[in-house]
Order: sequence, then structure tokens, then C-alpha cells
Amino acid sequence: IGPFAFQPSELAKLSLVLALARYFAEDPKGGRYELKDLLVPGAMVLVPLVLVMKQPDLGTALMLLFTSSLIVILAGIRFKTVMIVVVIGAIVASAVLLVTPVRHKIWKSLKPYQQKRITAFIDPSSDPRGSGYHATQAKIAVGSGQTTGKGFRKGTQGQMAFLPERHTDFIFAVIAEERGFIGASFLIILYLVLLLIGVDAAKSAKDKLGSLMAGGVVSMLSLYVFINVGMATGILPVVGVPLPLVSYGGTSIVTTFLALGLLLNIQSRRFMLFY
Repeated sequence: IGPFAFQPSELAKLSLVLALARYFAEDPKGGRYELKDLLVPGAMVLVPLVLVMKQPDLGTALMLLFTSSLIVILAGIRFKTVMIVVVIGAIVASAVLLVTPVRHKIWKSLKPYQQKRITAFIDPSSDPRGSGYHATQAKIAVGSGQTTGKGFRKGTQGQMAFLPERHTDFIFAVIAEERGFIGASFLIILYLVLLLIGVDAAKSAKDKLGSLMAGGVVSMLSLYVFINVGMATGILPVVGVPLPLVSYGGTSIVTTFLALGLLLNIQSRRFMLFY
């Protein structure tokens, strides 16, 4: 919009958390949901999910799906329903992996860059200068940091631009290279403290709305950290997810600040007489 640019899908993550939290908080059933009870929240998730997938933005779509799933679990779902979903997921996964026509059809439906990312995740050495370049360079950066790191701005992979997107998606690899295992572990501990504060806010909230909102925010931030660190260390495919409060980015940092503001608001209101 003129000189101002933002990413709507980042705001959609937080908006979906608020929408689902309000729906479940006002639902008279109040828990122990079955599959038929999840039609409305399912539609609420499906609309932004389809729009984001059409961009296409697989990383944000996965974030929307996982975050909403965690909120549903927090709202209260029957164990039988969870098992039904698990069985259906196992059947679908088996069909994708074992039935060749189905596997080929799904594979062809993916964008070429998505196919390359999956191939690079399975075997980065298959195309070390192409689709596997990001993952390979990130693992080199993380491993070369060893225990104490190479020192501030002394890392070869990050400072000499071997590592792509070093200021956004792969900022954790830069930190691990320059500060080593100790510095990377300290950062993860800081995130753990932040998330535990969020869990405490969810547990101490005075009503279900506040509890679900705080739980949704914690789920969203936890997934951010887990996926980003997983990308840098090679345990997850590259999907383009920023590291909260560390990665460079406009809409992402604003969304994170809004989410933390919600947590602080929920935590402070537990001391008020009226909520």
C-alpha cells in the first residue's frame, strides 16, 4: 500500500488464535468435543488456510494448521475423537506413501520449489549447489561454531554470505556459528523462560477466554521457535519461518509484539477484582 508493505498471513495467525479462543470460550458445550462439534471451527481454519496455500506459502499454512490444532486440544476434545483423527491421518499417510498413483498425483500437485525442498530435506547432498544449499550451509555454520563459537562477526558462513537468508530464516545458524553451543543453548533457555511465563498466564487466567488466548499465543510462539531451529539444524525441511524477536522482519516482529502484549495483559488482569 504505497510505501507501506506488510504480510497479511502473519496477522492471520494471531487473528485465528483470537477467533478460535472466543468461539470455544462462548460455546455452551464447554469441552469434550466430538468431530461433529468441530465443523464451525474447522471452517474458520479452512478459509485462511486455503488462501495461504494458494499464495503458495507452505510454512505459514502449517503454522495455521498446527496452532489451531493445539487450541482445539486445549479447548477440550474427547480422546475417542483424537484417536479417530489419528487413524484417519495414518490411513491418508499410508495411501500417500504406499499407493503409487496417489503418491504421484500429490507430488505433481506441489510447486517445483516445494518438491525441491522435500528432496533436499531427505537428501541435501543430492543437489548441494541447488535445493540442498540452504540446509547444507546452515548445518556447516551450526557445526563449525562448536562449543564457544568463532566470535562476534567472525563466522565464515554468515559473514562471507555463504549462508542465504542469514538475517531472517537462518539467523539461528549465525548465532550458533558465532556464539557456539553455549550461546545457542542460552538463547533456547531464554525462549523456554518466555514460554513458561506464557503457560503460567494461561493457567492463572480468570476465565476460559483468557486461558485459550494465552495458550494459543504460547502454541504459536513455540512452533515458531521449534520450526526455525529445526530448519537450521537439519531436522526439519526449509519452510521459511522466522525466529521470534531475533529474525529481521516487519510484520513478523509486530505480530510477535502483539502476541506478547496479549500475554502480559492476560497475566496482569489476574490481579484485578473484575476481569
